[in-house]
Amino acid sequence: MIKTKTWIAVFAGLLVICMGLSLWIFLKPTGKTIANVYMDGECIRSVDLSAVTEPYTFTVTSHRGTNVVKVEKGRIRVIEADCPDKVCVRSGWISDSAAPVCCLPHKLVIRIEKNAMIEEGPDAVSE
Repeated sequence: MIKTKTWIAVFAGLLVICMGLSLWIFLKPTGKTIANVYMDGECIRSVDLSAVTEPYTFTVTSHRGTNVVKVEKGRIRVIEADCPDKVCVRSGWISDSAAPVCCLPHKLVIRIEKNAMIEEGPDAVSE
């Protein structure tokens, strides 16, 4: 029979290997993080958040109103809006796809997608 200490060493080794593989799977880089800005359900702008080097802002204007969006490396938010409730401004920074930023009065949605491609309009097949 194999001694108890040998079994403990074997199980401890397997545990270390499993923990190492788990960390490697869950902590490896995921690639691109794309923020798509939608107005009335149509993507009007895509931002590669993983490629941002300097923070910047841009303005989204429609006949319903104006939103000012701030972009930093890995995150995005609405910093100013002329809607009455300002829920989009209070949403704060988003950096994952857990919850989008929505401005219902302006019909603006900012959604983050991991490992996505930049949306550039219709492709040759759909035209």
